[in-house]
Amino acid sequence: MNDFLVKYGTFIWLFVLVVFFYLFLIRPQQKQQKQRAEMLNNLKKGDKILNHGGLICTITEVKEDQIIVRIGDKVEVPMVKEGIARILND
Repeated sequence: MNDFLVKYGTFIWLFVLVVFFYLFLIRPQQKQQKQRAEMLNNLKKGDKILNHGGLICTITEVKEDQIIVRIGDKVEVPMVKEGIARILND
């Protein structure tokens, strides 16, 4: 048994480290990316959003890779979908 640990102890710790990184870093990141992609694909007209610049906007039109948002009375600007921080609809 002691001979086994001397030969393969380093590989066992390397394996434990890889499993740790997968479970606590890689897997949650993939889940978060999937949720964000789903959020961006489910945007619709009338949604209130918060962009990364801190503006609260209302979506007036959804295109393939961008949206048109209303930021004030009669003020509409185009914006890329990746600039959305979150949807504020409750």
